[in-house]
Amino acid sequence: MNTISSKTNTLNTHAPKEVRRAIGKPSGKRMTLPSAVSDLLTRLKSAGHSAYVVGGCVRDSLLGLTPKDWDLCTSALPEQIQQVFHGYHTVETGLKHGTLTVIVDHIPYEITTFRVDGTYTDHRHPDSVSFVDNIKEDLARRDFTVNAMAWSPAAGLTDPFGGQEDLQAGVIRCVGEPGKRFEEDALRILRALRFASVYDFAIDPATDRALRRMAPDLSRVAAERIRDELLKLLCGKACGRILRAYPEVLAVIIPEIGPMIGYDQQNHHHTWDLWEHTVRGVEGVPSDPVLRLTMLLHDTGKPSVRTTDENGEGHYKKHQLVSADIALRVAGSLHLSNDFRDRLVTLVRYHDISLRTESGGINTDRSFLLRRLNRFGEENLRALFLIHCADRIATGYSSPEREHARLRERIAALDALLAEKPCFTLKDLAVNGHDLQAAGLRGKAVGEALNTLLEAVMDGKVENKKAALLEYIRNS
Repeated sequence: MNTISSKTNTLNTHAPKEVRRAIGKPSGKRMTLPSAVSDLLTRLKSAGHSAYVVGGCVRDSLLGLTPKDWDLCTSALPEQIQQVFHGYHTVETGLKHGTLTVIVDHIPYEITTFRVDGTYTDHRHPDSVSFVDNIKEDLARRDFTVNAMAWSPAAGLTDPFGGQEDLQAGVIRCVGEPGKRFEEDALRILRALRFASVYDFAIDPATDRALRRMAPDLSRVAAERIRDELLKLLCGKACGRILRAYPEVLAVIIPEIGPMIGYDQQNHHHTWDLWEHTVRGVEGVPSDPVLRLTMLLHDTGKPSVRTTDENGEGHYKKHQLVSADIALRVAGSLHLSNDFRDRLVTLVRYHDISLRTESGGINTDRSFLLRRLNRFGEENLRALFLIHCADRIATGYSSPEREHARLRERIAALDALLAEKPCFTLKDLAVNGHDLQAAGLRGKAVGEALNTLLEAVMDGKVENKKAALLEYIRNS
């Protein structure tokens, strides 16, 4: 009988320390399950069916992480699963493929009959499935060994493909023949990179060769599926390593990445080529999807706008605008939400907007900050501070210590200003259009007056008080 245990002699010294710590101690047959999951397993077992938790929840539990979702598999046929959970709130999410979703306390749990898959004509879904009563046959159809493990209180760990050893070694490896796994579903190519990025794992050589060879197949994967995997990849702790190793794969999704690979910027302000600068920029911002995608795209427009002066120096005037256009296209191709799209395009377009005084110092002037708040809003202004810092460091021209000190100063100044609850939008003004109409203004003059007052308040020329504002506009 297999149990959740550890084979310390198989540990790979290249595996991340946190992984080796997490699964380096024997845990026997114990796995902490939510009470609802235990109840579901018990109910299936009491009805005479074998049942396991399977896939990502087993992987994450072995890594010492808290699973986000708990999926179950069972020998019970779909109609038997329905009988077992008669009276429960259920959703027939994929009954013909053997999956019934059971809702317990508003949390969904997918329960799927052991199955083997037929051919994948659409390279996403099997054309047909055959139900089986053997857990090992079911695990054989899954993508990677670390996801092809199942566990039950009675049987312990079922791991026919060495998933636990690959976890210990920090390796992403396809179950069986990699080419076949990727032909079935090309998204697995990107999923391999995502898992390697999120867990800081290496990719098995055979899996690596197959995903590189079959990368063009990503072009036929649905945008929403690409989007979700790409954003998770970008937010992974080993994102930089994966971006450096697989730019050609990512260029299938975002073609504008192609010209950036190895591109010599020929500019004395940049130490590295354009792709390395981009990767360092991605690494330099917090693990937030909008910020990470912004840095991935912020200089995509450079190759198409380059000019070279008489000294051979490369210049990239208005590359921000071209990059913003590319960001807009990417947002559409990935089916990003409107809010995500708008933030992305704004941040790419203004990623290198000046945040300094004319003499090159840090501009924390009240009026300057208020105008930036008025233009971008607090969320985007804070994001621009972070982007500016990462972009400067990623040139290799300025030190991290210098740029982080500047970032702290900017944030401190902004925090102090916002604590005063200042006026930087029209809605913050102590007067509105009705007040100005009562004062005798009409038509366009009302809007013009409101803008004049806002400018005056931000410049410190008048207090944001109704009487003072009306007096100021009368005398303007």
